[in-house]
Amino acid sequence: MNKILIANRGEIALRIMKTLRKMGIKTVAVYSTADRNAPHVRYADEAVCIGEAPSNESYLLGNKIIDVAKDLKVEGIHPGYGFLSENAGFAEAVEKSGIKFIGPLPEAIRIMGSKLAAKDAVKNYNIPMVPGIDEAVTDPERAARIAEEIGFPILIKASAGGGGKGMRVVEKPENLKEQMDRAISEATSAFGDGSVFIEKYIASPRHIEIQVLADSHGNVVHLFERECSIQRRHQKVIEEAPSVVLDQETRSRMGEAAVMVAKACNYVGAGTVEFLLDEARNFYFLEMNTRLQVEHPVTELITGIDLVEQQVKVARGEELGFTQEDLQIKGHALELRVYAEDPLNDFLPSVGTLERYRLPVGEGIRVDNGFDEGMDIPIYYDPMMAKLITFGETREAALQLMLKAISDYEVQGVQTTLAFGKFVFEHNAFRSGNFDTHFVKTHFSPEKIKATKEEEARRAALIALRQYLADQKQLRLPQ
Repeated sequence: MNKILIANRGEIALRIMKTLRKMGIKTVAVYSTADRNAPHVRYADEAVCIGEAPSNESYLLGNKIIDVAKDLKVEGIHPGYGFLSENAGFAEAVEKSGIKFIGPLPEAIRIMGSKLAAKDAVKNYNIPMVPGIDEAVTDPERAARIAEEIGFPILIKASAGGGGKGMRVVEKPENLKEQMDRAISEATSAFGDGSVFIEKYIASPRHIEIQVLADSHGNVVHLFERECSIQRRHQKVIEEAPSVVLDQETRSRMGEAAVMVAKACNYVGAGTVEFLLDEARNFYFLEMNTRLQVEHPVTELITGIDLVEQQVKVARGEELGFTQEDLQIKGHALELRVYAEDPLNDFLPSVGTLERYRLPVGEGIRVDNGFDEGMDIPIYYDPMMAKLITFGETREAALQLMLKAISDYEVQGVQTTLAFGKFVFEHNAFRSGNFDTHFVKTHFSPEKIKATKEEEARRAALIALRQYLADQKQLRLPQ
């Protein structure tokens, strides 16, 4: 492939383009009117406007993107993540047009795009699953019987869901019907599919995912785990690799299970298998994400493998250039998603102009960024601006570097999750590794960040006062 179109925007589009440039491959950007001056547009070899700001008038127009690719004689389309990345119909249309879709086969996307179909695909592989029912339920009376068998609390989940939508925890039988109706309604609205299923609710889980890579020659490997338990509204904010709670035996068993999940759907390319880990260190299959993950940089840093490069090589029909035995964990990596959100106001999106925007630099610091100073944060898309990643020989070294990088990251004009990240990375629960997916609910409150900011302001004022008095004293000394 000599030319690849990136059907995405922002930091992920730019990150993909940087690898493609290193590989000597020309890049094509597509953009909406809101992204006309975005860095990914300027960086690409060619760029084409495909529509207005709303994503359904631009980045979700699969046929228009394919037409652009054909006009510019593009040989491959990389979907990034979000938008059309897990749309089996789009992947199929790309392949039918004679262009290579840089991702898994459409059938694998379809199977793993439905949590119920995914469970059905892997059930013969002896992969642990959360106790529950693996078929859609719509009748509240039947749901009540199932819930009684499993035992409360239970979790109602949308089959086609993600990001916490169509998900409800039910602790008492009398709340079941209301919460089920809400989950079905939300799932229908968000995904056009109201199918829900019921699982046992695991009270204190950790969210652990395994990166897999598979080629078209039958080779499948895993690239170890990522810890993704620090979340808000069931969406990840902080990730790290490796996890502090996995011993080598559990890591190996989870890796082997992830490889079997990939084989169960004849997977090709880069994918992620997600698991829940309970307090007794039992793990359960959740789902598979059939695309590059937001948090893929932490895996790249601990393995030395460029996942985008591997995606392209696999799409070209090449065999993986390494085996499972060749892979090993080296060092520790942390990632903070820098969202334009206000942690002091329930993480609501913060829109505005980046009046000042300066990125941290230095050895061990990586920023996958999609914005420049002076740009507006558009209201039409996911509010993630960048990903701040640090790497060290040890977890403590990566943590200290992360705190320095956060302090060096300058943003004025919008609120961001940088202050939240600082709060987490300084918290004893995180530093000790004793946390789960309820970290925000258990430990975080806006008042704690406010108090920290006030204390920092007080210290800064005292330092400034001391310096001022010292300067005054020096000025008064006789010549």
